[in-house]
Amino acid sequence: MIKKGAKVKILTGKDKKKDGEVMEIDRKQNRAKVKGINIVKKHVKTTKEKKGGIVSKENFIHLSNLSIIESKKETAKK
Repeated sequence: MIKKGAKVKILTGKDKKKDGEVMEIDRKQNRAKVKGINIVKKHVKTTKEKKGGIVSKENFIHLSNLSIIESKKETAKK
């Protein structure tokens, strides 16, 4: 089972054969955000607190396209 903090390898898509750490999981839609994988550009509107512009950020990727390399429990035991 893929959990937050686990190291995973990408099986399909533009980032195929890359690996990274799971940052966030959406169990309802079976998706996960992986650090440095599936980067998209988002246009952000300027507000009082933040400056607007084009921001690069990670997007969700389906769990079926991920393979576990190292789970969180294994790293804690070492």
